[in-house]
Amino acid sequence: MSLSQSSNESARPLSIAGTPAATPLGYYSWTFGQCARDPFYIAVVIYIFFPYFSNVVVGDPIRGQSLIGYLNATAGVIMALTIPFLGAIADKGGRKKPWLAATVVLIGLGAIALWWVKPADAGFSVMQSLAVLLVILVVFAYSEVFHNAMLPGIAPVEKAGVISGIAYSLGNFGGLSLMLFVLFAFALPGTQDWAFLPVQPLFGLDQASHEHDRIVGPIAGVWVLLFSLPVLLFTPDGKPSSLGVTQVVKSGIKDVIETVKQLKHYANIARYLLARMFYFDGMVGVLVFGGIYASGTFQWGSTVLLIFGLFTSLSAMIGAYLGGILDDKLGSMKTLKIAVGMSSIVLLTLVSYQPDSIFFIVPVSVEPVWSFPYFNTVAEIAYFATNQIFALFFVTGLSASRTLMARISPPEMAAQFFGLYGLSGSVTAFLAPLLVATTTTYFQSQRAGFASLITLMLLGGTMLFWVKETQSSVAPKR
Repeated sequence: MSLSQSSNESARPLSIAGTPAATPLGYYSWTFGQCARDPFYIAVVIYIFFPYFSNVVVGDPIRGQSLIGYLNATAGVIMALTIPFLGAIADKGGRKKPWLAATVVLIGLGAIALWWVKPADAGFSVMQSLAVLLVILVVFAYSEVFHNAMLPGIAPVEKAGVISGIAYSLGNFGGLSLMLFVLFAFALPGTQDWAFLPVQPLFGLDQASHEHDRIVGPIAGVWVLLFSLPVLLFTPDGKPSSLGVTQVVKSGIKDVIETVKQLKHYANIARYLLARMFYFDGMVGVLVFGGIYASGTFQWGSTVLLIFGLFTSLSAMIGAYLGGILDDKLGSMKTLKIAVGMSSIVLLTLVSYQPDSIFFIVPVSVEPVWSFPYFNTVAEIAYFATNQIFALFFVTGLSASRTLMARISPPEMAAQFFGLYGLSGSVTAFLAPLLVATTTTYFQSQRAGFASLITLMLLGGTMLFWVKETQSSVAPKR
């Protein structure tokens, strides 16, 4: 390293890891990793493809919600068995971008394959479709681990909350942009006579064959590949290890075992990850099953869900940025407690809505209250508005969770602990969907299944009161 390079590094603020932070180009490029992944999750998992799969491909909203629950449960088991080891191996190898690049390519190819998930088994069968979705969900979680693990080494301490918040804002802006394009290019043409719409869907897509639903997979796949380029090209990576591949793998596995043995030393992190297992998946479950619940309860089709998703992404984008500012001012822990508490209240409100009633007992008319063709009954408007409030607090909670993990974990073990951080989401990635699936099946009620998520959020939120916002050190070797 030259004298000028050393001088430039020493002039930069310290990162959470205690090393010189990345340049603005480096850490702002990192935020585009979120912009690459989140639109896929927003458009495919939440608002368009999963509801399409549940209601059209499966053909039964109750069975469809149950299958999606079991799908997520299976993905969670696989993640739980593999993610911690991948994180530790990445720490030992030093570099995280090669892992990130590999997962991004697999997500992109898997998303493109969703074009062949057609109604009536005309393309992939239901089981084949579930297999493709399973691979995507697992690899998506792997990608998140490697991306998050880069944050402690690149983010200046005083800007970590804002950088994390900007990343989530970009992710939701990307989701909004992608869904806006799908809405005006494929879903609305031919259904409304508005002057600014094409007469027919672009590229000759056939709405009767649900091609406007299926096209979101390939579009999201190309999006992932394109917007991952900034982080892969401009964000600094760790230094490569001198160890061979076999040594890196063996050493990574050994480190996971050693970390488990030293659990007492990392008790504060363990308490946090245990809390996150519950509140995180409860909050994600509200987002994932919210569209499925609404499509079954209010009979919303893909066009309505697209508009719903657009506004929710806009609310989330605003919430992520404001939440990042709040994080840097109040601290990650206080911000997180506020987000989890408010999200629990909002979920209780969401399940209180039915087509003919709100707040469980207040009857409302099922007749349209205005001429706009969408969200035109009292209950639909109430659900729409309440979900925007949830989006604000949900993304604030996501951002604060990540910065809190970066603040309390040892920088030298960032990938391993972010692997465990990913695990804390993936362990209940099968418990929460399984809870929804079994509750929905037992009561034969989407409402009961959706409402069951509140138990996880309340349990995890309560556990946060035993967590301190202090950084841990590496445990001494035995």
